[in-house]
Amino acid sequence: MTYTYLYVILLSSLKSKPMKTIIVVGNGMVGYKFCEKLAAKEESKNFKIIVFGEEPRPAYDRVHLSEFFENQDAKALEMAPAEWYAENNIDLVVGERVSDINRTDKTITTAKDREFSYDYLVLATGSSAFVPPIKGVEKEGVFVYRTIEDLEGMLAYAAKIKENNPNAKAAVLGGGLLGLEAGKAVMDMGLEPHIVEFAPKLMPRQLDSRSSQVLQLKLESIGLNIHLSKATNQILGDKAITGMEFGEDDVLDVEMLVVSAGIRPRDELGKYSGLEMGTRGGIVVDNKMQTSDPNIYAIGEIALYNQMIYGLVAPGYDMAGVAVDQILGYTETLMPDEIDMSTKLKLIGVDVASFGEPFMPASKGHSIIFENKTQHLYKRINVSLDGKSLLGGILVGDASDYSMLHQIFLNGMAIPEDPAQLILPTTEGGASFGDVMDLPEEAQICSCENVTKGQICGTIESGESKELADVVSCTKAGTGCGGCKPMVKDLTEATLKSLGIEVKDSICEHFDFNRQDLYKIIQVKGYKTFNEVLDNHGNDGHGCELCKPVVASLMASINADTANKEYAIQDSNDRFLANIQRNGTYSVVPRVPGGEITPDKLIALGEIAKKYDLYTKVTGGVRIDLFGATLNQLPLIWKDLIDHGFESGHAYGKSLRTVKTCVGSTWCRYGMAESVSFGIELENRYRGIRAPHKIKGGVSGCIRECAEARGKDFGLIAVEGGWNLYLGGNGGATPRHAELFAEQIDNETVIKYIDRYLMLYMRTAKPLQRTAAWQERLEGGLDYLKEVIIEDKLGIAEDLDHEMQTLVNKFECEWTQAINDPEMMKRFNHFVNSEEDDDNLVFVPLREQKMPEKWV
Repeated sequence: MTYTYLYVILLSSLKSKPMKTIIVVGNGMVGYKFCEKLAAKEESKNFKIIVFGEEPRPAYDRVHLSEFFENQDAKALEMAPAEWYAENNIDLVVGERVSDINRTDKTITTAKDREFSYDYLVLATGSSAFVPPIKGVEKEGVFVYRTIEDLEGMLAYAAKIKENNPNAKAAVLGGGLLGLEAGKAVMDMGLEPHIVEFAPKLMPRQLDSRSSQVLQLKLESIGLNIHLSKATNQILGDKAITGMEFGEDDVLDVEMLVVSAGIRPRDELGKYSGLEMGTRGGIVVDNKMQTSDPNIYAIGEIALYNQMIYGLVAPGYDMAGVAVDQILGYTETLMPDEIDMSTKLKLIGVDVASFGEPFMPASKGHSIIFENKTQHLYKRINVSLDGKSLLGGILVGDASDYSMLHQIFLNGMAIPEDPAQLILPTTEGGASFGDVMDLPEEAQICSCENVTKGQICGTIESGESKELADVVSCTKAGTGCGGCKPMVKDLTEATLKSLGIEVKDSICEHFDFNRQDLYKIIQVKGYKTFNEVLDNHGNDGHGCELCKPVVASLMASINADTANKEYAIQDSNDRFLANIQRNGTYSVVPRVPGGEITPDKLIALGEIAKKYDLYTKVTGGVRIDLFGATLNQLPLIWKDLIDHGFESGHAYGKSLRTVKTCVGSTWCRYGMAESVSFGIELENRYRGIRAPHKIKGGVSGCIRECAEARGKDFGLIAVEGGWNLYLGGNGGATPRHAELFAEQIDNETVIKYIDRYLMLYMRTAKPLQRTAAWQERLEGGLDYLKEVIIEDKLGIAEDLDHEMQTLVNKFECEWTQAINDPEMMKRFNHFVNSEEDDDNLVFVPLREQKMPEKWV
């Protein structure tokens, strides 16, 4: 009895033991990651967790901050909603700054004079923008680029100055990574952008002089004005900024300035509470992420580890993981002595990457450089003196090989006898990489989440993951910066195949076929409707938003059907033959073949835009886009356009958009061929064909390449003796230069090769797969394409020719079809039971035009 009684007392005392409290100061990306990693541990239920954030919202993705300018939706950047914290028993306090730490009593005090006790304190206050002590920097119109609130202030101020001066200029002080992102933001706001950098090159910490020059050329080509070696003496203006003065006669007139000159750790709490500090700032931590006070941890950009502040996301996430494990008692988890600072960025649409030792001295090894300034490409790798090891490198313009080069460096993998093959373009030798399965098990694939090849493959081998989505869910690989996604996908597919598991590529649950199989089925059976395909070859159900547009596209590719044929299975843009915009209105883009337009047609476009009060813009594909049309206005606008000789430009469809041309030999003194005429012929030939993705072409009259043909799905450049044909170029999220396919060929041969290329692509590509991705993953690559298209290796060239000519002969303008068919016209009403307009649409002024009112 006595023992039982004592046991009950002991058990009762254990149950009543108060929970320990962890306070996290800072709810940025690293502070959130600490919470996420802690919440994933079973032991987290034994702790009370309180998180303080100074900003008025939960943690958001600051790495992709510039995306806020696209839709001004702060929610889209959230790492997790406020509900997530509550669901994981975490008290989130936003909009309240922690102002003091009492280490003796183990309490913190907030700016609202509230006091909280802690057992463990985690400081994750990050950094703030460094503002140089320049005279006048406090003037109105000077901003820093750090938070969503900063961006909102910039947007409001930009709108204000543009009302008085539509051609207003803005400068960014700093030509580093954040400065260039801020430059893009300035451009997106409709201001003339200027980058001012103190150093003699852009991104001085990441790039060497030559790669910086290539980057500068690219950025200047898209509209950024670069000013190097500029020391700003003062900000001009009375109350508001009017300019920047660099010297007595060196002035840049600007009406707004964004300061992005570096960061400083927000380490004041550590300083005031007596923690050990670095000479130049930062709270000193050991490899446990402990400060000089064993109950206080510091992670992220305030932590001075190995005498360095690490400004990348991946080391910050690693620090968060170490701090979690240390607090929970897993004391063997330590930060590594050396931290890999390799990084890959998408900078204003330009790939920039560096890994290992990008600036290696000649005494340590050799540098191999490939440079093509005309295409804004620069690749440098550094190899050991014996030529057997990869030590580092820099990539600008095309970083598609970064993941594999980085793995070769990290894992000490063997490199080719001629290391230059690692960076030479495929037309000059090709990249020499092994298979992803050759990587060692411990190879770190995702640095943000510290996921290895072994972990990725292990979830598949154990049966826990059966497809890519499962792998991402189990390991979180690819959920950070996203740079590792291609390698994660390759590893997943390779592992599944190694286990004898068929890699499922069916389009959805309603069909056990991929796009290529369905293409053959529809072609052979001659199906004309979606229900025919579903009834004969589908599974239970009525189809979905994945398979319906795919089948619609296939029937269009095979039968030359327009989107009007079965409009109900099209996606929203094809259904209404126009691009839907963010306020529910539509844009109208008539075709302007080759970019050539008569004065009368140009006047007609202006008159139609005025008649319907449409926002008007010249597109990147040198067409005119008319924005703000309501659904019921679309047929009226189309009729007016058709009456003036226009037709649908298919800007809404997965089809040919434009064939961009320069003026060629018609006017240009450098022109070697009549690029406009040939561009018009090509655009009129391929207009309306439906493909897995949109298609663009370009025709340049000389090697100066004014039509940017090498960035298109098919591109031509005039040379002595004919045309050079390039295939497989793409812009978009993953830009890719087209590859040289054939040289010095005549017009007839060009058309023959493009016909076969496009038909082969339309037959075999996956849904929504662009030509570059399709061509890159095609077994045999460009050489295989040459064998099929030029040498007719498969004996299908004649079939491809015939199929394309059939599509060309059957072309019909979808707009004309719609306005001539009363039944089709019924779908162009805002309301099914009324012909009234939508009176909820609100527009606000924008320069001399209008734009949709911003959503709240």
